[in-house]
Amino acid sequence: MALWDRIKDSASQMQTQLVAKKNDLKSGAFRDASMAMCALVAAADGKIDPSERQRVAQLIFSNEVLQNFPADDLQRRFDDNLNKLTADFDFGKVGVLQEIAKAKKKPAEARAVIQIGIVIGGADGDFDATERAVVRDACFALELPPHEFDL
Repeated sequence: MALWDRIKDSASQMQTQLVAKKNDLKSGAFRDASMAMCALVAAADGKIDPSERQRVAQLIFSNEVLQNFPADDLQRRFDDNLNKLTADFDFGKVGVLQEIAKAKKKPAEARAVIQIGIVIGGADGDFDATERAVVRDACFALELPPHEFDL
């Protein structure tokens, strides 16, 4: 199977798993960690262009699991995290990973946050090395083994 197909298949499987758990993913910690994860993946290479920001925003709003939360609230949280990362990526990354770590108290939510990162990273068909690296960092913040997610 070609790498492109494996990435699409993996992202599709993660999304299916997320939808199956939708009713369990309604906490504020999950919401905050998910938006932090989305921002971290979007800015993984240290910069974010407007088209990438728009693409991730569309994915957030069309994601069935994230529809548990008001769209304007998600947008504000996503933007706040992106602003931290674009102002000073290294310093912002520390704060964003702390936000992600809030979901570690509930293992199902922690895994769902990682799955969202993989879905966002693979949405363009190219889950590149920098995106994989920040999702792996999030695994460590959530005390989850990266190999569980093939990272």
